[in-house]
Amino acid sequence: MTRYGKTSTGRQRYRCAGCRTSRVAAIDTSAKDFALFLSFLFSRQRQRDLPGAGRTFRRRTARFWQLWPTPEVVDEVHRVIYVDGIHLGRSAVILIASTDTHVVGWYLARSEHSQAWGALLARIAPPQVVVTDGGSGFAKARRAHWPTTKVQRCTFHAFSQVRRQTTTRPRTQAGVELYGLARALLHVRDNTGAAAWLAAYTQWRATWEAFLAERTRLATGQVVLTHQRLVTARSALDTLIRTKTLFTYVDPANFPVGAYLHMPLPATNNRIEGGINTQLRALLRDHRGMSLDRRIKAIMWWCYMHTEYPASPARILRTMPTDTQIQAYYRAAASRGEHARDIGLPGIGTAAVWNELHHSTSYITTWD
Repeated sequence: MTRYGKTSTGRQRYRCAGCRTSRVAAIDTSAKDFALFLSFLFSRQRQRDLPGAGRTFRRRTARFWQLWPTPEVVDEVHRVIYVDGIHLGRSAVILIASTDTHVVGWYLARSEHSQAWGALLARIAPPQVVVTDGGSGFAKARRAHWPTTKVQRCTFHAFSQVRRQTTTRPRTQAGVELYGLARALLHVRDNTGAAAWLAAYTQWRATWEAFLAERTRLATGQVVLTHQRLVTARSALDTLIRTKTLFTYVDPANFPVGAYLHMPLPATNNRIEGGINTQLRALLRDHRGMSLDRRIKAIMWWCYMHTEYPASPARILRTMPTDTQIQAYYRAAASRGEHARDIGLPGIGTAAVWNELHHSTSYITTWD
C-alpha cells in the first residue's frame, strides 16, 4: 500500500494499487497502556490524583486486570535460594522463591502445605542451599523435589520461636538462660562459634532436665508439664539440631576448598523478608482497597517484573493467559473429570482455583 492523502482529522490514509481500496492504519497503544498500568501499580500514586481523577487511566487499563502473570521454568542452578510466603489474610498465600538479586518463582495456594511447596520447587532447579523460615509442608516438599539441597533454617526465625515461648522477660532461671542462648544464636559467625553454642545448649539441657520434667495435676485431674512453654522451645531447638539445619551456613563441608571465608552463606531469610515481602506489603498498603483477585495479581506482577529477564509489555500481552482462557481450561478439565474438586468455585484468581495451575499435567496448556 502507498500513501494516499489524509483524512479530515489529519490521519494518514493508505491505498492498495491492486484492488484500489484504501484504509487508515490503526495505532495499537496496548503495549504503551500496559506499561502505564505497571508504572502506576508499582508507584505510590493515587488514582484520584491522576488527570480526570483517574477515569482516563481506568478506561485505558481496565482490561489488563484480566491478565495472569505466570512464572517461567528455571533450569539455572543457583547456589542459594530463599523461600517464603506472603499471606493475604486467611484467604490465600503466595509462596515466593528468590535469589540475592531477583525472583525465580511464585505459587498461589490457599495455605502453606507440601503440595503447594512442591508445585513451586518443581519448576526450579535444585540449588546448593535453600534458606527457609520453616513453613508448613516445606520439609516434605524439599525432600521430594530437592533431595540433594542443604537446608538453612533462618536463625532469626529460630530465635523468634524461642522468644515466643519464653517472652523477653522469662520468670524462671531456666527461661532466662534459654532466652540468652537464643539471642546468642544470632551472633554465631563461624564453625567454632557454632560448636561453642551447641556445647552451651547441651549443658543447659543437662542442667534443667529434671526441672523441665516436673508435672502438675490440674483441678480436673489431668496431669500436664509444669513448664510446657519451655519444653516446647527446647523441642523446637532439638529438631533443628537433629536435622542439621541450624548451622548449615558455617559448615565447612558446604564450601569449596579454600573458600570458607570468601564465599559466606546466609544465616537468615532477610533477603526475601526485607527485600521482597516488605515491598509487597508497601504496594498493597499504597493501593489499599483492592479486591483479593487484584491484590493477588498485583503481587504476581511485582514478582514477574523482578525476575531476571521480564518480557517486554508487547510480548507479555501476547503470551500471558487471561481469566477467560483459564476458565476455558478448567471447564475443559472438568469435562474430562480432571481436577474436578477445583471446578465451580467463586472466581478465577482465588487460591482454590489457582492452587493446581502450575502442576505438571498430562494435558498441554499454552502458558505452562
